[in-house]
Amino acid sequence: MSEADFYNTIVQPAVAEYKDRGSKFIGYAFPVENVETFKERLNEIKKEHPKASHHCFAYRVGLGKNIFRVSDAGEPSGTAGKPILGQIDSKQLTNTLIIVVRYFGGTMLGVPGLINAYKMTASLALQLTSIVQMPVEKFFNLQFDYTRMNDVMMILRQYNCRIIKQETQLFSMMEIGIPKNRETEVLYKLNDLQNVEIKSAIFE
Repeated sequence: MSEADFYNTIVQPAVAEYKDRGSKFIGYAFPVENVETFKERLNEIKKEHPKASHHCFAYRVGLGKNIFRVSDAGEPSGTAGKPILGQIDSKQLTNTLIIVVRYFGGTMLGVPGLINAYKMTASLALQLTSIVQMPVEKFFNLQFDYTRMNDVMMILRQYNCRIIKQETQLFSMMEIGIPKNRETEVLYKLNDLQNVEIKSAIFE
């Protein structure tokens, strides 16, 4: 079975609220591409809600979907992080983080009540953002004479390639992402140009 050419993710953050017996749950959905970004978002939310009783979360990142983490943040085991991750997985998302902040309202919700509350809050947050299909990319470094810039740009635009980094001097350098399903065509066309050097690369 070949790897998929596309993956599902979110590109816009979203916020949703859910209330149950006095407790207020605020769900934040964020696009994240790595664990460092997750840590930054979690710190931001903790600063924004310092008096909240819990900051629970789940995320899944990477195209293999094998990098994930869940946290109940002091809630009974399995009542927060897993239901949140369940919503991410139900939509087959990756590079997605959901943090649910809880303000305790004085009434215990019990295990089923907590599972439902965290699941509902995560689900509402995902309903308020767009789920998009993104191409799986292969990454390359390009080096070329600046006189080739127009030819290179034309090919990159034609095949919806992404320019990650660019340095333009007498000799130009680019880090690019090529949609996996167009890799052969793009490399063929770039190789056809004179004075263009292509090297495979790995970026986070």
